[in-house]
Amino acid sequence: MSAPWQAPHADRPVDAVISLPGSKSMTNRALVLAALGGRPVRLRDPLDARDTRLMAAALVELGVSVERTDTDWTVRPGALSGSCTVDVGNAGTVMRFLLPVAALADGPVHFDGDPRVRERPVAALVGALRALGADVAGDALPLTVCGRRGLPGGDVELNASQSSQFVSALLLVGCRFDKGLTVRPVGPPVPSQPHIQMTIAMLRAAGVPVDDSVRGQWSVPPAEPACAEWTIEPDLSNAAPFLAAAMVTGGAVRIPHWPLETTQPGAQLPALLLRMGAQLTLDGSGLALRAGPVLAGLDADLHEVGELVPVLAALCALASSPSRLHGIAHLRRHETDRLTALATELGRLGGEVRETGDGLVIWPAPLHGGLFRAYDDHRLATAAAVLGLVVPGVEVDDIATTGKTLPDFEQRWQQMLAGGVR
Repeated sequence: MSAPWQAPHADRPVDAVISLPGSKSMTNRALVLAALGGRPVRLRDPLDARDTRLMAAALVELGVSVERTDTDWTVRPGALSGSCTVDVGNAGTVMRFLLPVAALADGPVHFDGDPRVRERPVAALVGALRALGADVAGDALPLTVCGRRGLPGGDVELNASQSSQFVSALLLVGCRFDKGLTVRPVGPPVPSQPHIQMTIAMLRAAGVPVDDSVRGQWSVPPAEPACAEWTIEPDLSNAAPFLAAAMVTGGAVRIPHWPLETTQPGAQLPALLLRMGAQLTLDGSGLALRAGPVLAGLDADLHEVGELVPVLAALCALASSPSRLHGIAHLRRHETDRLTALATELGRLGGEVRETGDGLVIWPAPLHGGLFRAYDDHRLATAAAVLGLVVPGVEVDDIATTGKTLPDFEQRWQQMLAGGVR
């Protein structure tokens, strides 16, 4: 294992313009929709990172052509073949989105990945696929889907309280089922609802009608996605550490091309940071943030935006007043148990943090340097980088894990500190 990364310490307020890579969520949805269509599709400015490369490689294993250049990718659909193995890494979207795709293949498709992904929930999705006629051996990875070149489809009940990706996975592929698909969630509320709205918006943009007129129910008819080109938005969730850098150093960051309208959950980030004292401007040129005079604590239900929690928790550990982050019990089953990991690692640096049944309570406390373990979780690693800007001596055991969704993070971080534009 490589030596820990020495998190850079800021000797002056951050003042930079940051250009973000493309959205992972949009890129992986666009790849799946393109693979299920009938003509080549061009992806403009997709994210080129571990999770999206895993999705592209998996589709190639299934018989789809993906041609990648520096800025654009071209997807050429093909007959979905089986008798292959798909490596999902630790990517929930790859694991969950491709299980229903594999049911359309001709032959068995074996799924496996990193050790942690074998612990991530997928059984409810597998149960729904079986109810729709799929042949699936196993309820957690490793597992095998025995593709039969299609599924009857129809109505299905689904407990998606562990991940909204269960719903998105079925909706993305349900239009290729013989009778289409109607999903009726049962059980506790579905988290991360904006991700479902993203799926619906992208299906509609590809010409697939989605009926969401009945609350808590979604339907798609049999249809072929038809979209010649996708322009991928910047990944707004990946803006979190850079905007946080401005707040903790008393500086300013501008992010060009921030969309005025979007379904990305990261779009809620400016409003959350405003509550913590940020000064913000959002217009056609992008988002500009300047630190306010005080970094305030935060009391917020983050059920819809769990991916923002690690960086927000880092900000709360540096805030002047207590914070309560709640509605996020589902984060225990993400890349790691994010709640326990954050409580443990912030505590190792002197933070005062208590886990609750569905979140964290964080009190102001003087922090000190030390090793911050990332648990192979990209968002924990970026949270530690934020702390290191103002807490000397913070080290991260595995900064390379940021490559999951944010390529070249170390270089981007250094360039931000130098005031550069990327």
